[in-house]
Amino acid sequence: MTILLDPTSERAVAKRTLVARPSSLKGKVVGLLDISKPRGDVFLDRIAERLADDGATALRFAKPTYTKPAPVDLRQELAAKCDVLIEALAD
Repeated sequence: MTILLDPTSERAVAKRTLVARPSSLKGKVVGLLDISKPRGDVFLDRIAERLADDGATALRFAKPTYTKPAPVDLRQELAAKCDVLIEALAD
């Protein structure tokens, strides 16, 4: 059993179903979301290299600030263009 903790301040915990992970990233479009924290781009640069080696296509995106959720239009673009998403959390 896996327990995920949600860091948001919800009073009532929302039940979420995990999406099935792909068996391989080969041929998949992987979104790389930089949340605009220092050195997150460095982490994503390395991830992009590894994804290319594995046959995946990496698309880069960035939030305007790490202090707020991604804007709706950015979330919609991610959902429309990406099979998988990796979010950079670095300092």
